[in-house]
Amino acid sequence: MHAVQGLQGSLFDQGDEIRLGPLGGLRRTRLGAGAWVDHLPGWLSGADALFERLAADVPWRAERRQMYEREVEVPRLLAFYGEGEPLPHDSLTAAREALSGHYAAELGESFTTAGLCLYRDGRDSVAWHGDRTGRSSTEDTMVAIVSVGDPRDLALRPRDGGATLLRLPLGHGDLVVMGGSCQRTMEHAVPKSTRAVGPRISIQFRPRGVR
Repeated sequence: MHAVQGLQGSLFDQGDEIRLGPLGGLRRTRLGAGAWVDHLPGWLSGADALFERLAADVPWRAERRQMYEREVEVPRLLAFYGEGEPLPHDSLTAAREALSGHYAAELGESFTTAGLCLYRDGRDSVAWHGDRTGRSSTEDTMVAIVSVGDPRDLALRPRDGGATLLRLPLGHGDLVVMGGSCQRTMEHAVPKSTRAVGPRISIQFRPRGVR
């Protein structure tokens, strides 16, 4: 397991007060086939302070997964908070409630779980995939992601391959929401980076029965 490098703080987010901004500035990009992505840079202020709290307080775990004929280490650290479990910081509870309220009409239900990923440096990544375990394999749904720490690219492309349609650098309190058919018709990834990048934590809010 490689060590976590120090976080390079944002020049624009030097305060320690962790607070959420309004969601009115969300901008939607339609990807086709019923898929869309909403994006709001800097939704969460005090993101560097939140990163430090989560990095220290969350019970991070390393996982290994079967890859063809061998077992490999998952290239990131993980944590998961199921429905009804207290989240590791009050700001995450507030974020989940705000997102549930904002998207109530479209989603028809609340966000209930939170998955956290710690990318220690540019070697940590997520391969191309869709969150299609559970109801999201057959139903439209949403996955909302808040990122703190150094930005890393989130890339999206059609599920059947082809060119990348969207690439968003996410960190320092940025919000992205993947909705509609996105998990069924698109794939997303956090590619490895050869640049010198510091650590990043993503917090993924999902409805019940979506992984």
